[in-house]
Amino acid sequence: SSMVPILHAGRSLPGTRLSSRAPGWRADIQAGTADALAGPGALGGSIRFVTKDPDDLLRPGEQVGALTKGTYFSNAEGVKASATVFGRFSEDWSGLLMGTHQDQNDYEDGSNDVVYGTGSRQELGFAKLVGHLSDAQTLRLSYERRADEGERAQRPQWVPSPFNRLYPIDNQRETWNLGYAFAPADSPLIDVQVTTFHTQNHLEQNVIGRWGLYESEAQSWGLDARNTSLIADHELTYGFDYREDDLTAGPGTNPSEQEQRGRVQGLYVQDYWSLTDSLRLGLGARYDRYRLTDSGGQRFDESDLSPNANLRFQATPNLALRAAHNRAFRGPQVRDGFKADTAALAPDLQPEQARTSELGFDYARGHWTLSGKVYRTEIRDAIADPVPRPALYINAGDLDSEGVLVETGYRWNALSLGASYHHNESTIDGNDLNVYEHNGLGASVGDTWVLNADYQLNPSVAFGWQARVVQSIDSLDTSIGRIDKPGYAVHDLYVSWLPLATDSLTLTLTLKNALDRDYLDHASNEDFESIEDYEGIIGSAEPGRELRLAAALRF
Repeated sequence: SSMVPILHAGRSLPGTRLSSRAPGWRADIQAGTADALAGPGALGGSIRFVTKDPDDLLRPGEQVGALTKGTYFSNAEGVKASATVFGRFSEDWSGLLMGTHQDQNDYEDGSNDVVYGTGSRQELGFAKLVGHLSDAQTLRLSYERRADEGERAQRPQWVPSPFNRLYPIDNQRETWNLGYAFAPADSPLIDVQVTTFHTQNHLEQNVIGRWGLYESEAQSWGLDARNTSLIADHELTYGFDYREDDLTAGPGTNPSEQEQRGRVQGLYVQDYWSLTDSLRLGLGARYDRYRLTDSGGQRFDESDLSPNANLRFQATPNLALRAAHNRAFRGPQVRDGFKADTAALAPDLQPEQARTSELGFDYARGHWTLSGKVYRTEIRDAIADPVPRPALYINAGDLDSEGVLVETGYRWNALSLGASYHHNESTIDGNDLNVYEHNGLGASVGDTWVLNADYQLNPSVAFGWQARVVQSIDSLDTSIGRIDKPGYAVHDLYVSWLPLATDSLTLTLTLKNALDRDYLDHASNEDFESIEDYEGIIGSAEPGRELRLAAALRF
């Protein structure tokens, strides 16, 4: 997928148009068949996070407000506290400040065994300034700083062991975002969105008794500039983006042992054409050029076109049918700073090419909704650092992922019910995908059911239940033998209470993993310990039963 840094409010989604004063979307998610606006390298979709404006938090008539939250976690004996202040300086300018602190110990699994390497201390600071320069222009500036420290295993995807010891680690990240929006109300041809960002990430791990201090420093900056024009029945968006990543990593005595610099430039256009009142066609493409150099003298220069097409047909007032196909291209990129000096890039590394197709429907009638889709994704020349050593990023093979997703919901008065089912099969060169052999490229997950029920007892009290049921996978085929992935069912309960006449105070009691199930999530590294000489090759068990008590006070 294409991971996009935090952006600002104002960008329109397909089929919508936002003014420069419009509140921001909290998230823009395109799964599978992403369009040309998703950014470069969206092999499996994209996620674009958007922060809230102060006006999104202020109530009508308010000029200033504050929100404090506190949470206690029983399992890890952890606490989390946050405070946010937001307000308007004038009619056109507003801002917010937020600070969060979280401290928790190692949690226990469902067998009451401590899962080492899971405790941490985290801090977050966030500030945002929003100015409406005119009715058509808005400026947004934000700053975020995150810090995380604790103990992590040298190979964090495996449990700690004598050959996979825990070491102190400190990770800090700073991000600046600057956004500009220009959308004159009387000009359907102009809706300009410009966003630029800079991110700096510093990681430090003290590998005691071995090579000592290890550091990596990664800096990224980028720009996205686009305009949306409404022309007859067309919503046409076009623009360009640029991203540059610089990485230095290595032991503390030589932190520049490994240096990498990557750049990607893209031009894109996406059109959504309302052919009739019930039929909409989307066509688009982007052209990207990837360049990468490293301290070993290797140079990579790859470019290609990524087209897409999608169709939505409103067959009846209740039923919509949809189909989509896209092709996505991604060249070699700057790798993970955590192991940049131990895993080099193969000199003959080829770019990844993905093809995704899906067919789906959406149905709604009265209180009931139903949707579903079938999909298939093929990623040719998938890049990974597979085992066994030597550690080297290579084209590990062709990855195939296909599945079915069905979701339904029912809402009647105070009652809400929901259910979803997902079946997926993922292979690489015909072999079952697994975390250990393909080193994080993906995992095989059993058929998954998610069920939920929520009930609003009265205006002050609500409660609910959610269950996640994952069916077992018997005899997962790997190159070193067959293994089983046991199924599991995890149940969560909650109750929320507004004890005051207003909604200024909210108390929430949550019981996670209510049945105290001891399980290994299918997305974690599989259990290879049943195979001789593979002791310690297993992911960490998930948390056992945990009671969470949270309070939120709004001023």
